[in-house]
Amino acid sequence: MNRKALHPENIRLTVIVACYNEELMVEMFYRTVVRYVKKYDYRFIFIDDGSKDETLSILQKLSNEDPLVAYISLSRNFGQPNALKAGYDFATDADCVISMDADLQHPPDKIDLLVAKWQDGFDIVNTVRAVQMDGALNRRIFAKLFYRFVNIISTTQILADGPDYRLVDRKVVSALAEFKESTPYLKEIIPWMGFNCTAVPVNIESRSYGESKYSFLKLISLSLRGITSFSVSPLRLSSFVGVGLSFMSFLYGIYAIYVHLFTDQTVQGWTSIIASVLFISGIQMLMLGIIGEYLGKTFLASKRRPAYLVKEIRDVSFSRSVEHKPELRTTRPVAS
Repeated sequence: MNRKALHPENIRLTVIVACYNEELMVEMFYRTVVRYVKKYDYRFIFIDDGSKDETLSILQKLSNEDPLVAYISLSRNFGQPNALKAGYDFATDADCVISMDADLQHPPDKIDLLVAKWQDGFDIVNTVRAVQMDGALNRRIFAKLFYRFVNIISTTQILADGPDYRLVDRKVVSALAEFKESTPYLKEIIPWMGFNCTAVPVNIESRSYGESKYSFLKLISLSLRGITSFSVSPLRLSSFVGVGLSFMSFLYGIYAIYVHLFTDQTVQGWTSIIASVLFISGIQMLMLGIIGEYLGKTFLASKRRPAYLVKEIRDVSFSRSVEHKPELRTTRPVAS
């Protein structure tokens, strides 16, 4: 397919949007973004990630109003990465897929630029923050440290300051459908694939209403998922630290025996001994925690549970030439 020769009305573009308690924003998001995608053969897929508010009711209303709005209602909250994975799994018939947040922080006026880059031949078009991310200082520091640490220990380099606002080609979407991980981490999975990619700078806007659904504890949990998803370097590091501490303890033991047998001095200092014991014990607990994290992931993977479960789906086609009534379904294969 010659992408460059495609006219906008012939490009089948799907916008996938993960929503969790976004009743204040989701309709505004749709009304805003639809103005930027009307030139394409577009379709929206909203994924309701187990919202407790009226998000699903609003999506049902939008789907009834616009035959090009589909939605997937998950049985509970599975988390944003799993919800986005559900969106990709149900968008394999698109020429290209754009993922966006429902809070309008991702500027829709960049959609044409993302599509243009795709037409230039790029299979993955990422976005990066053009300016320093907003938010609390501790979040900014934590994010910088996380990205730096992950890119040091992992062979897969993830994009620092890269939000989940990206365009991917249909071949990337088809490849994503082959991943059966119960805890997918898309920021590492997508660059790991190795398709031709580029990045464009964007200004991330402030939320108009509501607040971020990511607490600091959720960010830590997501970070642990990212660190342990594509690298065993923490396990190797724990081995090196264990060997180093054992060697230091061995040398200190030889020194203590020498002082006791060949000098009149005695090994003194309960404070230093207790401090050493506590330090080594703390390191041991840290190493056990790292091992436990990997064992936990192995335990969850062995259960072969799906990444998400669909409670209800309203699917739509791309065709705008034929009036298409949304189809309500309650069953469809889910990711495993």
